[in-house]
This record gives sequence, structure tokens and C-alpha cells, in this order.
Amino acid sequence: MRILNICAYTWAIGGPARIIYDHTSVVLKQGHQVDILSPASPGDKIYPAPEGARVIVCKRTQPISRFFPEFSLELWNFLKAHIHEYDVVHCHGIWHFGSVAPFLFKNNTPKAITIHGLLDKWALNHGFWKKKIFSLLFQKRFLKRANLIQINNHDELNDLKQYLGFQHPNVAIIPNGMQLAELADLPPKGTFRAKFNLPADKKLVLFMGRLNIKKGLDLLLPAFQKYTQHHDDTLLILAGPDDGYQAETERFIQENQLQNKMVMVGMLTGETKKAALADATIFALPSYSEGFSIAALEAMTAGVPALVSDRIGFDGTVAQYQAAHEVPLTVEGVYEGLIKLLQQPQYADTLRQNARKMVETLYDIEIVATNLAKEFEKIARKK
Repeated sequence: MRILNICAYTWAIGGPARIIYDHTSVVLKQGHQVDILSPASPGDKIYPAPEGARVIVCKRTQPISRFFPEFSLELWNFLKAHIHEYDVVHCHGIWHFGSVAPFLFKNNTPKAITIHGLLDKWALNHGFWKKKIFSLLFQKRFLKRANLIQINNHDELNDLKQYLGFQHPNVAIIPNGMQLAELADLPPKGTFRAKFNLPADKKLVLFMGRLNIKKGLDLLLPAFQKYTQHHDDTLLILAGPDDGYQAETERFIQENQLQNKMVMVGMLTGETKKAALADATIFALPSYSEGFSIAALEAMTAGVPALVSDRIGFDGTVAQYQAAHEVPLTVEGVYEGLIKLLQQPQYADTLRQNARKMVETLYDIEIVATNLAKEFEKIARKK
């Protein structure tokens, strides 16, 4: 098969770019061809592509892309010239131009869409009127026409049904996966501490993700502040690019004089990210909304005990395997979770072991990517 992924394939976009990378690595070995069509703005750092894949970067068209996310005439022109050459076009996410453009051409190329959690109540309520207009104009109509909709869990299945008003006939529930070997050999402990001049005698709580309110930072920051009032043994490491909440985070740190308790290190990649996972005592993501959290999966794969909400997209398997400490979406709930994980190391170690078993059983990328490729083959045969 020849597969075209459409996504803002940049470091700043986070999980979807990593998902495309991992899936592509597997299907290339199976003999498929993969192109990645990515709208981008000047200064965007393009995510690396596996050897054998091609990334086609298209400039966003201003000022239209400010109102219609990721609008790109270059992307449109590429599809116009080449869409018929592909066996499957795979759109990542909704509410942006790349999830709409392929449906505007009269051709029989099968189209797949991965929702990435963008239909849950929290996501729909943010930018409500804009999304309402998009739905009326095109988004709902084109979702109905998709040859395949990939979702990660049964919550997304219910969200999709509620949004469309019926259950789409072509849905595949396939979770995200992880290259287990990549996180099996982490840098020596202390590497991350040395790089950022962090004291050796402090535990580290690692938040790793975009600085966006949906990640639960409005809960994690005050919960950790409360923890520091009783325990002077831990630092909160905030690792991620700004996505609308950095100024608020900085204001909170300054107003509460937490400069020596909370450390912002920006977005971590490559070996530096691995070093952060190696040095982390626990990982924290009390998110309001995730399609499927790659950051949480990375942490659990790397053996870092995790504090999460039940909204990270794992379809109940975290609770089933007791693979992380799930907290209610309240400051008090997050605070109590911090106490339990940081002050009860045996409990944290049990979670770590359970998480590894869950990842190996359910989220090996070789299995997950192969399952999605099989779904693509089904719709490609109907072309």
C-alpha cells in the first residue's frame, strides 16, 4: 500500500507526530510506502521521519490559517495533483484543514480519520461556537463519509456516536502503541539532574506535555504547592512547549515564590527526554482530556510510577492492571495522590511493575501498527 498521513508533523504537536513515527516504522518494514503531508509555519521544527518515509512540508497560508487551523494552499495543490496516487489517505485529528481537504476532491481514494480524543465533552466545549460552525459547514458531513474512523477506546466510540447522532459503520478501536525497545535502555541516573543542575537529594515529579490547561496544570500546580508545605523533599519538573498556559504557570510560580520548587525546562526530546524519565521519581498527568496519552505510555514503558486521571484514554486498562494511581480531577485528589506515591515507595514500585506488564501485553507497537495496517488493507481493496 501507499499511505499518505496528513498531520502538523512537528515537535510542538506532541503525541500525534510520535504516533505517526512509530506506526510508520512498522509498516515500512512490512513493505508499505508512507508519505507525511505536514502544514507548518516558519520556525516550526519538523519531527524526524523513519528512514524510507517522506515528509512533505506545506506552508500555512496566512491570515486564513488563523481562523481555519492549518489552512494551506500548498497542501491543497499537493492533494489536487497526487491524491489519486495513494491507496489510503489518513487524516489525524479534526477541526483543521487537513481533515477536510481530502474530502473536497471527487476521487475514490479511501480516507481514514483518527479522532485523537477531539470529540469528548471537554474538547468540544473549548472553542464551542467555532466548532459548532465547523460542524454545520463540513466536519460532521465528512466524518460520515470516512471509509474508516480509528478510535482508541470505548469512550471515544460513545463520543463519536453522540456527535454524529448514529454509530458510524466503519469504526476500528485500536489503541496507540510504543516501541518497547527504545525505552529499555535509559541514560545513567543523574544525567538529567546534571544537565539542569538539580540537587541529587530531591525527588522529581515529572510533568511532560504541552503547557495547556487541559493537561490539568490548574490542579497539579496548587496540589504540588500544598505538598511542599508539608514536605521539602521534591521538585516539580515542568517539561513541555507553551500551548496557552505558560504565562499562567509562570505567574503561579512567581506569586507563590516557588522558583526553588518548580522548574520549567521546556520541551524535551531524544536522549534528554530519556534522561528525564530515568531520573523521575514519578510522572504526573491529571489531564481533563486525552485521546490516548503517549506521554503517559512513555513514562509507564520507562518504568516511572504514574499519577494520572481516568481521562488519559486507556479505556479502563490502567485500572484493570492497577498500572497507575488514578486521581479525581480536584486539587485535593491530586495532592493525596502525590502523598501516596511519593511517601509510599513500595506502592509506587508495585504500580511500576504492573504498568510494564500492561504495556507488554497490550501496547507493543508491532501489534498495534499491524492491526491498523490490516484495517487500511480492507478499505484499500475496495478502491
